Amino acid sequence: MMTDQTPLVEMRDICISFGGVHAVDHVSVDLHPGEVVGLLGHNGAGKSTLIKILSGAYQMDSGEIRINGTRAEIRNPRDARAYNIETIYQTLALADNLDAASNLFLGRELVTPLGFVDEDAMEAECRKIMARLNPNFKKFNEPVSALSGGQRQSVAIARAVYFNARILIMDEPTAALGPHETQMVSELIQQLKSEGIGIFLISHDIHDVMELCDRASVMKNGKLVGTVDVADVTDDDLLGMIILGKHPHDSAT
Repeated sequence: MMTDQTPLVEMRDICISFGGVHAVDHVSVDLHPGEVVGLLGHNGAGKSTLIKILSGAYQMDSGEIRINGTRAEIRNPRDARAYNIETIYQTLALADNLDAASNLFLGRELVTPLGFVDEDAMEAECRKIMARLNPNFKKFNEPVSALSGGQRQSVAIARAVYFNARILIMDEPTAALGPHETQMVSELIQQLKSEGIGIFLISHDIHDVMELCDRASVMKNGKLVGTVDVADVTDDDLLGMIILGKHPHDSAT
């Protein structure tokens, strides 16, 4: 889909080995504006390693990354942020004792002309971004430890988007969430898509991928089994790719 546009991200022929084991072996994936691409595979398939190369946590041995059509050098997480890439880990990396606004600006606090932390300005900005992403969010003055899983996910996403993320990496965003919370995250993802943000979504859950993603890239033993349009495949097709390493278009052979 959206093949007429320059991809936000192109990862071409990416390789990385650890102790002689090819964790990612000549893998190519891409991501377009306003698209969600699911990355599927068993533990050890290589999907998290691939995405850690994009986020700057690992450096690839060989291959090329392009951002908006231009070759990118990503050596560390700071480089990734400079390319407007943000990662939302499963743990969310929130400070439980702080409220939403303090988490939004953690390490990047707004200050008054006298150098004091400007809590009123931070709360006002937090309310603005939440009104855009999750209008039902009301618990601005409670520590995030008191929030539900979906609300915590909202805070983590808001933090990334507020600081101009155009490429989001989401690691198991609905893990351990109930149906209502999962729906909340789904609505957040739809809002991000409408703003042209591209999302790589790492998941073990085929149903999540079928529900939330436009395309799915499946990895097995460090290699890319294939990338498919979600609308064109079934749950069983994806399962076959994950377990058997078999592309659904190969079923006739």
